[in-house]
Amino acid sequence: MNKKTVSIILLIIFLITTVLTVANVFLSDENTEINQTETLTVENKTVNYEKAGKCLEVIDGNTIQVYGIGKVQLTQIGLTEGDASFAQAKDFVSEKCLGKTVYLDVDDKQPKDKYGRTLAIVYTNDTNVNKELLKNNLAKVSYFEPSEFEKGLD
Repeated sequence: MNKKTVSIILLIIFLITTVLTVANVFLSDENTEINQTETLTVENKTVNYEKAGKCLEVIDGNTIQVYGIGKVQLTQIGLTEGDASFAQAKDFVSEKCLGKTVYLDVDDKQPKDKYGRTLAIVYTNDTNVNKELLKNNLAKVSYFEPSEFEKGLD
């Protein structure tokens, strides 16, 4: 091989590596961890949220898996396994969130629980999911401190 052919091959390898590196940066889940407060109107009220992503899985009535974020615990929402409302809460959250974009108002005073789950109020385009679980008697308030949110999410 002559020098020109080797140079072209090396240039092609360099370009492919550069394109893959840039694509990885834009597609990486870690990039969604940057907090950027934005607003959303839910129930005629403007709310702020820091993160958003597609709900990939509903683990139970107060825990979801969100693309780019990981497991999210609906803050202040307590469920008792075996309770009649336990399965109903999961069905409710599935109906509201699964496969949809969810918007997270992350608790600034305690952004993660001891299991590494993000603690947040979860919104869809038209619903405060945490509040609706309480309002429909599908869950009970499970308040803990420190928290930026008022007890009962009011």
